[in-house]
Amino acid sequence: MKGWLFRGLVTLIGSTLRYRVEDAGGVFGRTPPRPLIFAFWHNRIFLVPHLYRRFWRPRDHDRGAVLVSRSKDGQLLAEVLSAFRLRCVRGSSSRGGAEALRELTRLVEEGYDIGITPDGPRGPRYVLQPGVVNLARLTGAPIVPVSYRLDWKHTLKSWDRFMIPLPFSRCTVRCGPPVTVPREADEQLSENKRLELERILQTLSA
Repeated sequence: MKGWLFRGLVTLIGSTLRYRVEDAGGVFGRTPPRPLIFAFWHNRIFLVPHLYRRFWRPRDHDRGAVLVSRSKDGQLLAEVLSAFRLRCVRGSSSRGGAEALRELTRLVEEGYDIGITPDGPRGPRYVLQPGVVNLARLTGAPIVPVSYRLDWKHTLKSWDRFMIPLPFSRCTVRCGPPVTVPREADEQLSENKRLELERILQTLSA
């Protein structure tokens, strides 16, 4: 029940916002030929399911999945995302990470788009953890960095400074160029890709 209530709240607020789209990645309004991995900061997850339905054209509306932590907060988030018909894979770097990576890899092979907050679930804020790069290396799926800026918002006093948009705010949605990671990437190249993606996401959020 909570999930559907929060879905209604997110959809209601999201429908009042005035959007501007900056699509350097070229994925808005297109049906991608292959699964994508969407990376976005933890404090911006509020609008992501609404934006996914509004601006992207998934190959199959029931083939989207999101990595969610096994924490109590993660349980509420999983209920909300499930109400948006998104599949939730539970795990994080501290709990169930290897199992979650295997499950996400399988889902990409089945045609699912994946959403990941690479600085979650505990931070540090805006520091990208390597899990999303590892998933891209294992699957060959491109990583699409996504962020948005809000003119009016309420910011929580949490570790990530979680953002709740205020109705009728202007929202600038930014999509960066896809980042690919070769399957044969060694440790140094994977780290370079991690830093590249971190810089792109930080720039999109500035």
